[in-house]
Amino acid sequence: MSTQAKLRAENLFTAEKVSRYAVVLAFIGLLVAFSLASPTFFTGANLYNVLLNNVVMLAIVALGMTIVITAGGIDLSVGVSVDMASMVFIMLLAAGYGAVFGVAVGLCAAAAVGVLNAILITRLKISPFLATLGVLFIGQSVQQIATGGGQPIYLVTGDFASVFNAIVRTRILGLPMPLIVLAVGVGAVYAALHHSVFGRYVRTFGAQPGVAWYSGIRVPFNMSMVYVACAILCGVAGILLSSTVRSYVPLSGNAFLLDAIGATFIGTTISAERRPSVIGTLLGVALLAIVKNGLLLVGWNFYWQQVGVGVLVFLILALSFGLRGRSH
Repeated sequence: MSTQAKLRAENLFTAEKVSRYAVVLAFIGLLVAFSLASPTFFTGANLYNVLLNNVVMLAIVALGMTIVITAGGIDLSVGVSVDMASMVFIMLLAAGYGAVFGVAVGLCAAAAVGVLNAILITRLKISPFLATLGVLFIGQSVQQIATGGGQPIYLVTGDFASVFNAIVRTRILGLPMPLIVLAVGVGAVYAALHHSVFGRYVRTFGAQPGVAWYSGIRVPFNMSMVYVACAILCGVAGILLSSTVRSYVPLSGNAFLLDAIGATFIGTTISAERRPSVIGTLLGVALLAIVKNGLLLVGWNFYWQQVGVGVLVFLILALSFGLRGRSH
């Protein structure tokens, strides 16, 4: 091999490596930049607050989105699943039902969103984008009707505090319950996607959908499980959200949609095949959370924070995919 050919091969190898680790490099760079810009950023109290209040719930929703995108689909109704679980849970508590019953029925309400998505996609053959978009509109209307035009429900007095504290402040081995829930969710999704027959099917749906149909796989059933699993994970986030703020605010789940999609696609950059992964999604979530918190601490308002997040996502994806294109 000539010297020129060797240099070219080395450059391509370097471009490939940089493209795969763009997210990690960006994460480290932002940690350094925000630490220099704000003395309170890189403190234990602030990072703990980011982890507990900015990462946990978004990560759980993004895990559900990871399953769906791995299967070659998309779910625009994740916010509805979050809101339905939150709404039913809070309404049942307000009506005097127990916390366990409220959590169970709330998760069932979220699962019903996934079932509706599954019917539209696997039975009626509607594209995932249009099906979940329709469910998004329906879910928003249901919330408006159920709450008399979108009135929040606050449970800040009486015995409700003990219920919410049991959900979000209980500690196991020194760790708060939301972190335990996230850890269980990460472990379950990782095992399902990488160490189960279901996971192999899901990856096949995303990579080679035609092969899946002709290989004897029960595509409708397994694809239905994809959307139901996503909805249940979002329902868990909804229960945590309503327990944290001790209320239900209609349409609040919509705030998770774009961030969950963004985190999942940012996470694909660490994969050689550009496929979603649990680890990649968690990196994407952490990156978005760090950016929002850092920009807040340096004095940017909410609207400019959204601009900053959008520019960051664009730069990471452009860098990663641009370098990947040069290396092939």
